[in-house]
Amino acid sequence: MKNKCFIGLGVMGYPIAGHISQGGYKVSVFNRSKEKSKAWILDYSGRLAGSPAEAAEGCDMAFLCVGKDSDVEEVILGDNSILESICKGGTIIDHTTTSAKLARKLEKECLKKEVFFIDAPVSGGELGAKQGSLTIMAGGSNKAFMRSKKVMDLYSKYCKRMGKSGAGQLTKMVNQICIAGLLQGLAEGMDFSEKAGLSTKKVIEVISKGAAQSWQMQNRWETMLNDQYEHGFKVDWMRKDLAIALEEASENGSDLKIAELIDSFYSEIQDLGGGKWDTSSLFWLLQQK
Repeated sequence: MKNKCFIGLGVMGYPIAGHISQGGYKVSVFNRSKEKSKAWILDYSGRLAGSPAEAAEGCDMAFLCVGKDSDVEEVILGDNSILESICKGGTIIDHTTTSAKLARKLEKECLKKEVFFIDAPVSGGELGAKQGSLTIMAGGSNKAFMRSKKVMDLYSKYCKRMGKSGAGQLTKMVNQICIAGLLQGLAEGMDFSEKAGLSTKKVIEVISKGAAQSWQMQNRWETMLNDQYEHGFKVDWMRKDLAIALEEASENGSDLKIAELIDSFYSEIQDLGGGKWDTSSLFWLLQQK
């Protein structure tokens, strides 16, 4: 059983790397903030590395979950990168949400070094990462996907290859487009309920038993009603994801009028200081009007 490494110990990467360690694998970790790495070592069993290259030494699989396209590119192709030391025939699995263009570029660059690349964005948020119940949508080589799925199953409830390189990222774009619409619908419904003088708690109890039910309704209505947004998936992150989807849509001819509109609402929330709030803060914005 060869070693694994994980790069990026943020709110998602920290628990994901923990599940891999608890699955019986020897895991080396790297994070730009050493304090996070040191904390992870105390919580789980593994090795602290000084760079992505050092983390990937002797590994047949390297996992990462970082911030932006540029961060991913630096970790894989930059100085002291994963590609410098990962085993030949190994696989890099990227859980970051990025553009499909970057995924295709990275696969080409990795194959030059006889390394596979899988774009594997996730859905399920921080809670899903902690519980090991994420949904993973992957793109790339089927052989490499099947080889790495055993590890990904340690922290996911559903993991599926969607097609060739970039297909995972394209699927994540669909996911974010749908979530944006669901959240705005929930926010508008709750705002209507409040202004109509109804007990929104009772309204949710009733409509959540019917066709209006959704994960967002089940997990966010109460915190929305209590004006609690210091948790969950940040507005800043959602705007990054929607920007990627909107750029792709401009190229493939998709009409994303609703996504564009909701993106503008999130821009308002950012301007009002809520960039770090959960995406359900769309309800808060409506309540200000």
